[in-house]
Amino acid sequence: MSIIAARLERLPLSGFHRKLLIIGGLGYLFDGLDSSSLAFLLPIVSKLWHLSSAQTGLVASSTYIGYFFGAFLSGVTADVIGRRRIMMSALSIYCVASFASGLVDNWHAFFALRVVSGFGSGAEAVVIAPFLAEFVPRRYRGVFCGALVGFMSFGYLTSSVLGFAVVRNFAEGWRHVAMLTAVPVVMLLWWRRSLPESPRWLESRGRMREADEIITSVEDGYIKRGMTLAPVRSMVPDGAPSPRRRARGGGALSNIAALWSTQLAGVTAISWAMWFSVAFAYYSFFSWIPSLLVKQGLTITQSFGYSIAIYASQIPGYFSAAYLNERLGRKAVVSSYMLLGAAAAICLAFSRTELAIMAAGMSLSFFMNGAFAGVYAYTPEIFPTAVRTTGVGSSSSFGRIGSVSAPILVGFVYPAFGFIGVFGMTTAVLVVGASIVFFLGLETRNRSLEDIERQELAARPDLDDLRASTRIHG
Repeated sequence: MSIIAARLERLPLSGFHRKLLIIGGLGYLFDGLDSSSLAFLLPIVSKLWHLSSAQTGLVASSTYIGYFFGAFLSGVTADVIGRRRIMMSALSIYCVASFASGLVDNWHAFFALRVVSGFGSGAEAVVIAPFLAEFVPRRYRGVFCGALVGFMSFGYLTSSVLGFAVVRNFAEGWRHVAMLTAVPVVMLLWWRRSLPESPRWLESRGRMREADEIITSVEDGYIKRGMTLAPVRSMVPDGAPSPRRRARGGGALSNIAALWSTQLAGVTAISWAMWFSVAFAYYSFFSWIPSLLVKQGLTITQSFGYSIAIYASQIPGYFSAAYLNERLGRKAVVSSYMLLGAAAAICLAFSRTELAIMAAGMSLSFFMNGAFAGVYAYTPEIFPTAVRTTGVGSSSSFGRIGSVSAPILVGFVYPAFGFIGVFGMTTAVLVVGASIVFFLGLETRNRSLEDIERQELAARPDLDDLRASTRIHG
C-alpha cells in the first residue's frame, strides 16, 4: 500500500466523508428525479405534439441513449483528466439541458435535449461512486457507496409525487416539472467548487505533490478539531510486489484495451454480466408489469397508491443492502438480492388479488433496487485505480444495453409464451447473473483498494506492459 493510500485508510470517519456522501447523494437524487419523471411527462407531450407510437418510443428512449454514451465516455475520460473535472462538467450539461427541455415547443428539440440531459446524468453517475470509494476507508466503503446510490430512490419517489400532483393537474405542469428537475442541482454546482480531486487518481498519474497537498489539507482539518491521527503504517507488506509494478494511468485507448487484457478480462466479463443481468431484469419487470397485469384484468398497477408503494419500497431496499455490504460482503449482497428479486417476481406472476400484487410488487422493488446498491459499491472496487472509471463506465453502458433490449425482447416473448414465459425468462437471467457474481467474483469486503489490486493482479502481466505493447504496435 502506498503512502497516499495508507494516509487515507487511517482517517477516522468524519464530517469530511459525510459531506462527500451528501453531495454525491444529492447528485444521484436529482439524476433519479430527472430520469424517472419522463414517465409522467411522456403521455402529456405525446398528446400535445400528436406523436405516433414510433415517435413516442423514440422520446421514451432518449434518456437511455444519452446515458449510454455519457457513462462510457465519462468513465474513459475521468481516468485520463480526473474525477472532479468530469463531475463538474457533466453536472453542468445535465442542469442546462434539463431546464431547457421544459421550454421547447416541438418534440424534436425535446428529444435532443433529453438525450443531452441523459448524457450528463450518465456521465455524472458513473464517476460519483468511484470518486467516493477512493476517499472512504475500507471499513466504511461498502456502506457509503451503497448508501450513495440509495439517494436515487428519493428522486424516484419525488417524481411520482410531482407526476400526480403537478403534471396531471396543471396545463403546463409538464414544463414546470421538467425545469424543476434542474433547479436544485444549481446548489451542487456551488458545493462542488470545494470538492478535492481524488488523491488515489493523482497518484496513479504520478502527480504526487498534488495528492500530498490534498491529503494534508484533510488531515489539518482533523488536527484543528484536536484529533490525533494514528501513525502511517508500513506501506508494503512482506512478500508483496514492488509498488513500481502497480498499474500507471495511460491514455483513453490504452485504458480501454487494458480492460480486456489477460490481467483484467475476467474481472471485466464478470462486471459486464452483473450489470447486464440486473438492468435487464429490472427494466423487464418495471416496464411491462403494469400492462401485463392489466391484460390479466388487474388494474391496481395503474393506481397512485401502487406507484407510491413501489417507489417507497426502494428506500429500505437500497439502505438495507448498503448496511449488509459490510456485514455479508458485496458478492453475497448482489447475488442474494438478485435471487430474492427473482423469487418476488415469481410470486408476482402467480398473484391474483390486489393485496398479493401489492406485497409482491413492493418486495420486487425492494430487492431489485437493493441489488443495485451492491452493484454500485462492488464495481469500483474490482478495477485498479488507473482504469477504475473506465471499468465502471463500460460496465454501466453495457448494462444499458440490457435495459434497452429487455422491453423489446419481452414484447416478442409475451405473445409466444404468455405471462409466465416473461417472468421465467427474466428470472433465469437473474439466476445466471447471481451465480456468476457469487462463484466467480472477487471478494472485496474489508480490503483496501490497493490490497485488492495487489492480491488479485500480482501474478499477472502489468498494465504498463500492455500499454507499451499497444503504443509499439498501434
